[in-house]
Amino acid sequence: MIATHPLPAVDIARAGPEAAADCARLHAVLFADAWDRPSIAALIAHPAVMAFLAVGPTPDQTLGFILGQVAADEAEVLTLGVEPDWQRCGIATRLIAALAEAARAAGARNLLLDVDAGNTAALALYHKLGFAERGRRTAYYVRAGGAADAVTLARPLV
Repeated sequence: MIATHPLPAVDIARAGPEAAADCARLHAVLFADAWDRPSIAALIAHPAVMAFLAVGPTPDQTLGFILGQVAADEAEVLTLGVEPDWQRCGIATRLIAALAEAARAAGARNLLLDVDAGNTAALALYHKLGFAERGRRTAYYVRAGGAADAVTLARPLV
């Protein structure tokens, strides 16, 4: 489904542990192996982790989120998700941009992530945003239906 929602109604804001319930709810909608609220809250509370929410057009409406962490001079996208009805209207791009800017300000020189090799929509987005393949992890994602490879992607932040 392609969204027709107006993007200007969406705000990107830094998130704290209080956002864990919204992130967990959305993670459960998007991923078969969803992370729960306590796991996400613990991640967000970690000093190396950065979290951003896409909120709007109503104040308590979480449309997307991104969690990332910085270690030394590299940052990593831990997870990213956008409400299905709001996908393909630029929210993921804005969330990645917010994380990239915060990571750059924290001294990161590269932004890394892993994505399911079969997720063609995500791969297309990341390539459009300047990510390049850095490697593969065989059978990285283990599911009831079998394992899937992960593609490791990287993008310079400098």
